Order: sequence, then C-alpha cells, then structure tokens
Amino acid sequence: MCSPKDIRLWKPQMAKLLQPPPKFLPSEWHIANKNQYHSAEAQRSRSERLVAESQRLVDEIEKTTRKSQSDVNKKLEQRLEEVKFWKKELDDKLEQLVHETEDLLIFKIRLEKALESLKEPLHITQRCLAYREKRVGMDLMHDEVERELIKETEVIQGVMALLTRTVEETSEQIRLNRSAKYNLEKDVKDKFVALTIDDICFSLNNNSPNIRYSENVIRVEPKSVSLEDWLDFSNANVEKADKQRNNSLMLKALVDRILSQTAHDLRRQCDVVDTAFKNGLKETKDAKDKLAVHLAKVMEEIASQEKNITALEKAILDQEGPAKVAHTRLETRTRRPNVELCRDTAQYRLIKEVQEISHNVARLKETLAQAQVVLKGLNRRQLALQEEIQVKENTIYIDEVLCMQMRKSIPLRDGEEQRGWAGGLHPDAVC
Repeated sequence: MCSPKDIRLWKPQMAKLLQPPPKFLPSEWHIANKNQYHSAEAQRSRSERLVAESQRLVDEIEKTTRKSQSDVNKKLEQRLEEVKFWKKELDDKLEQLVHETEDLLIFKIRLEKALESLKEPLHITQRCLAYREKRVGMDLMHDEVERELIKETEVIQGVMALLTRTVEETSEQIRLNRSAKYNLEKDVKDKFVALTIDDICFSLNNNSPNIRYSENVIRVEPKSVSLEDWLDFSNANVEKADKQRNNSLMLKALVDRILSQTAHDLRRQCDVVDTAFKNGLKETKDAKDKLAVHLAKVMEEIASQEKNITALEKAILDQEGPAKVAHTRLETRTRRPNVELCRDTAQYRLIKEVQEISHNVARLKETLAQAQVVLKGLNRRQLALQEEIQVKENTIYIDEVLCMQMRKSIPLRDGEEQRGWAGGLHPDAVC
C-alpha cells in the first residue's frame, strides 16, 4: 500500500504531465512539411531503384539457375554415359573371366582324371616288377626288361608329380580368377546402384513431386573418392581381370602341352617296355629251344651210353668163359706126370691167354667205369638241362602270361585305336 507521504509527492508530478504541449511557429510548420516531401521523394526513389535492381537480380538469378541446372543435367548425362561405359567394360571382363574360370575347372577335371588314370598303369608296372622277382636261377637277372620297367615306373611317377603340381597351379589360378570375379561383381553392382541413383537424379525437374529441402547437403562424405581414384579403381579391376584371364589362357595352353607331352612320353616308354618284353621272350624261348635240343641230344647220348655199358658188361661176362677155360686148362695140365710136366709152347700160350684175358677184362672194366662216370655226368646234365628248361618256362610264364597279358589293359600305344589313359591324358580330349 502507498503511504500518505507518497500520495502527497505524486500529485504535483501528475500536474506537470497534464500540461499542454508547446506550439510551433508557421515557419517551422512549412519547414516540417518540406522535410516530409523530400523524405518521401527520397524514399520512393530508393524503392524504385530497389525494385528495378530486384527485377534484374531475379532475371539474372533465374537465368543463372536455369544454366546451372542445365549444366548439372549435362554433367549427370555425361556421368551416366561414363558409368555405363565402365559398367559395360566390367561386364565384358566379368563374362570373359567367368568363361575362362569354367574352362579352367574343366581342365582341372581333365588333370585329375589323368592323374587318377595313371594309378592303374603304375600298379601294373609295379606288379610286373614284383612278378619278375619270382624268376629263379640265372634268369633272376637285371635285364633290359627290368631296367625299362623301372624307368617306366619313374616316368609314371614323374608324370604324376607334374600333374599334381599342375592341378595345384590350376586350383590357385581358379582362386585368383574368383577373387578378380568378386571384385568385378562388386564393382558392377556398385555401378548399377550408381546408375540407378544418377538416373533418378537426371530425371528430376522443378515440377517433380518428390523434391524437397535436405539439411547439410553441401558436405564432403568421409568415404568419398576423387574422380581419379574412381577411374583408377575400375581400371585396376579391369587390369587385374585381364591379367588373370591371360594367365588362365597361358595355363590352359600349358595344360594342353603337358597332357600331350606326358601322353607321348608314357606311350613311348610303354612301347619300349613291350618291345623289351618281346625281345626278352624271344631270347628266352630261343634259349629254351636250344636247351631242349641239347637235352634231346643228351638223352640220346644217355641211351647210347647205357647201350654201351650193357655191351661192356656183356663183353666182360663174355670173357668169363674163355678165362675159365684157360684157367681150367692150366690147372688141369699141372697134373701131367714126371717129365710130361713140361713148359711147352701150349703152356706158354695158355699163360699168355690168361694174361691177355685178364688184361682185356681190366680194360673193359676200366672202360665200363669211365662209361658209368660219363653216364652219371650225362644224367646230371639231363637234370640240369631239365631244371634250366623249367626255369625258362617259369620266366616265359611270368613275362608272357602274367606280365604281357596284364599290360594289354594299358592303353595309349602307337598304332592302336584306344582311348587315353582311362580318362585324361589323350591330347585330343575335348573339354
């Protein structure tokens, strides 16, 4: 509440405020009006100039905006063409790379089939070596056939090692192709999205329904790249794809050469082994035939020697009669009486006869002993020849029946219309 003292102070002040305003002179009135006229004219002139300037500014900005928008449309159109060009390049490279990768997969299958098909020839060669270890006697020798079989084993194992390395190289190249393919696909996908976005932007105009203001549109995205970086990125993907495609082409040519050369080497070594088997068999059969001839001669000689021994034995027996007669005569003549016990010519002749018979019997017995020794030697030689013939027959059975029959299942010989090594090595194989 206001106190009585405050009320007393407030009344004089109110009286001052309620006093009438001061009055101006006529001259002051005229000057004030002129000032109003000049101020209004100046303000109107400034407004007219501003209106004219505003119209020029509006026209200029509208023209600039139309030009700028037209330039943006051209730039967007050029950008669309550029992105389309690179997308087509990437699509072409992607298609080529996919084709080469598919070819490499087929070549890899060929290599794997070739590698698998070598297991049976290697097994056959090793079994032939194992069978030939069952040869006996002098036939168990390190002959030409064995040397060529060992060489064939080394050739097959060498080819298998080469094919294994080539399969690994092919797998690595397929991996590199797929890596390049992934980069191409990602780049193509990104360019498709960019084309879609830029195409939408290119189609927008001032009357489009979906245009609107956005906040902070004038900014540089942290992940954005320069045009040079963009070109370098796509160009790097194209160059990488070209490099891997060229590597794939060279690898395919290498695989073809390897399959052709290894097939030739295996076929040649197979023919060498077959020829060695044929020559060895011919030599063994010739030796067996000669042994058989010698065996027949020995057996004929044994029969002759047996007849000779029989004749000698008979001759010795035949000497017993004359010897007994001579002995009986000498013994009987010892009974002559007195002077009649004379050493006459008959006596001397009888003594000589006995000596001759004893000497002849001794000679016959000596000859008989020699004949028996020779017969034993002939019998031993007969057994040796028969054993050697059995050795040769065993060798012939191993080489001709076991080995050569088994080797007939190995394909790819010169002059034979057979398929490749069970699925891979024939150089004319079609993917």
